[in-house]
Amino acid sequence: MATYEQALELVDLLTSELIRRRGEIDRNNDYYQGKQRLKFASPEFAKFHGDRYRDFSDNWVQVVADSPVERMTVTGFQASGEETADEELWECWQVNGLDADSQMGFLGSINSARSYMLVWGDPDDPDMPVVTFEDASQCIIAYEPGSRRRRLAALKSWQDGNQEFATLYLPDEVWKFARPLSQQTKSPQLADVDEAMGLWLPPGEQRRRRTWEPREMRTEPNPQPNPMGLVSMVELPNKPMLVEEPISDVSGVTSMQDAINLLWAQLFTASDYASFPQRVILGAERPVIPKLNSAGEIVGTQAVDLDKFQVDRVAWITGKDARIAEWQAANLTMYTEVMEVAVGHLAAQTRTPQHYLIGKMANLAEGTLLAAEVGLVKRVQEKQLWSGQGLREGARLIALAKGQTAKARALRSGRVLWADAESRSHAQMADALLKLKDIGFPFQWLALRYGLTPTEIADVVALREKEAEMDPMAAVGRMMAPGAPGAGPDSDGGEDQDDEAAA
Repeated sequence: MATYEQALELVDLLTSELIRRRGEIDRNNDYYQGKQRLKFASPEFAKFHGDRYRDFSDNWVQVVADSPVERMTVTGFQASGEETADEELWECWQVNGLDADSQMGFLGSINSARSYMLVWGDPDDPDMPVVTFEDASQCIIAYEPGSRRRRLAALKSWQDGNQEFATLYLPDEVWKFARPLSQQTKSPQLADVDEAMGLWLPPGEQRRRRTWEPREMRTEPNPQPNPMGLVSMVELPNKPMLVEEPISDVSGVTSMQDAINLLWAQLFTASDYASFPQRVILGAERPVIPKLNSAGEIVGTQAVDLDKFQVDRVAWITGKDARIAEWQAANLTMYTEVMEVAVGHLAAQTRTPQHYLIGKMANLAEGTLLAAEVGLVKRVQEKQLWSGQGLREGARLIALAKGQTAKARALRSGRVLWADAESRSHAQMADALLKLKDIGFPFQWLALRYGLTPTEIADVVALREKEAEMDPMAAVGRMMAPGAPGAGPDSDGGEDQDDEAAA
């Protein structure tokens, strides 16, 4: 049990670390949404064209981030020692809308290097825990020193209106705090600087606004006990490292994205200024016309407006040395070729198929497309492995929240069931499953391989049984089965029994 002072110190420390992480998280989210500030190769280009292309971005970050998420679909959970997927866990998954929210959780993990899964009991429905996916900008977990799995504490912090809230999750209890927002236009660090210098609030008010206060809860105590005995939040890392922090897929794409945006800006500039042949007049004076006063007298000369020549496409050229030269139009394909190379590098670095990025497709064989997507499939399978550990622990927490300790123990070594990460046609999939069936694989395993959820498999099995009952040939087969009433002479109830009865 933590004291109030210990809980308050934990909240302050975890909040500080969470604020440190938010800078990169916000930057990656901006790049994903296309809010990318153009980076310039020279100060001169920025001076003349900075405002012109300020809001432009050719957003490849979103494609790189979305491509694995669309293939990460959870189809069920299976505890150790069980032959089929757990129907109760899948019901909880669907009731909480996690078949959709999990996609947001996986995307958040790819963008922000991690996302979180939070499990807690519902006081209105003790048999159905509340499960949510949480963003990395609002959550953080403290682990035991030297461990990447033993969770000591977790914090969720968010803002609502003019209040900032924090919930501290410990293995044996949960604390809830709140405090007013000091100044919404400043970061907490700068607000602390102003507070330390005494610039904007009296000392008493400064202390009041800085300190977290316990939230007033109407229907539950604060702190309240944690019946699960574990920190009820788990982390879904993107690319975990042995020592360093997990790595976001977006962080490695932003530099190439900046280069591609700059190339586009330079192409637009060249298209504006040099996409047509330019003609220049050499060896001639600039044409002039007389300048008249109000009385119509010539008082001088003035240069002819060259814009009129450009519109009328007529020029009056004088002088024996006058001649016309021509500048060829700029070769704009050099920019597009460089951009294709840059996008190719981006595809290789992120293992994103080039036909996702380049957009050029021909009449390619299906096997060729599958071979082109091998890198993406492996990337998805790696993410399923990393996220699967957190999801499996989350399933364990769901069982603990329902008081099912035996199932929670079995789920420690259970597994998460995923839809196939490889894109195949229905004909290919059906052919592969038929061959597996001929080998001897059972129907339910084949249905899971096909991508059906446990609920759908149960429905299909029930329909198969119903069809079998309605099939007249199947009914005849059941009647002729050994031991069935009215079976033939070769059955257990045949002529031998009749002879014994007659004797």
